[in-house]
Amino acid sequence: MINISINGALGRMGRTVLDACLQDKDISIVGLCDIQGPKKIYDNLPQVEPSLEKYILYTDVVIDFSSPEGTQQALYFCLQNKKPIVIGTTGHSDQQLDNIRKASEEIPVLLSPNMSLGVNIIFKLVELLTTVLKDKNYDIEIVEAHHNKKKDAPSGTAKKIMDIIKHIKPQTYFVYCRNGIIGERKNDEVGVSVIRCGDIVGEHTIIYSTYGERIELKHIATSRETFAKGAVLAAKWLKGKPAGFYNMFDVLQI
Repeated sequence: MINISINGALGRMGRTVLDACLQDKDISIVGLCDIQGPKKIYDNLPQVEPSLEKYILYTDVVIDFSSPEGTQQALYFCLQNKKPIVIGTTGHSDQQLDNIRKASEEIPVLLSPNMSLGVNIIFKLVELLTTVLKDKNYDIEIVEAHHNKKKDAPSGTAKKIMDIIKHIKPQTYFVYCRNGIIGERKNDEVGVSVIRCGDIVGEHTIIYSTYGERIELKHIATSRETFAKGAVLAAKWLKGKPAGFYNMFDVLQI
């Protein structure tokens, strides 16, 4: 049995992660935390508290889908009590990301902008295609779409794709929201387009295009359950691991 606390328990993803945990016979929910607490939402579950302080001692792994600030608070309690944390929150600043990396020197930290199997396969395919085509005169474009309540843009998943491309092609620079007379496309630019509308769960398309042909990688999420199940899988995997900075590639062994 794994004792889980959820940080950001009242958000869209937090509630979906909670549902996924309740369906798993190997998981016990010992803590629910959200900035909107304290609140008693569920009769048979712990009260939602504004921080992890009350629950951290009984927790094996924290799953965080809160906010960049909420992640930092959760990280503090995890460090104080040497507890592992799975972070699915996106939109972190450079300083916040640095804090997360430093924390991984003392505790197990798994950070991933997207925990679905399909998206992580997309990451691997982006790595493969960019490596093979980097000197073949292919233009690259990234298009991502999410619901109208999403606060950060581009999405964490799109930023991960951008990081992969930039690592393989260091000369790459990114262009957002083209408008007006912009002239011909430059050799090393990658366009990034963002859509925010309706109830789109998440769509990511990566286009590799040259004269005469085009390759498109596309992932469409139709339910948040796929992300939640990935987070639960990650929490199970992270329990008992040594301090370190992990991602879903480690969990999925891809």
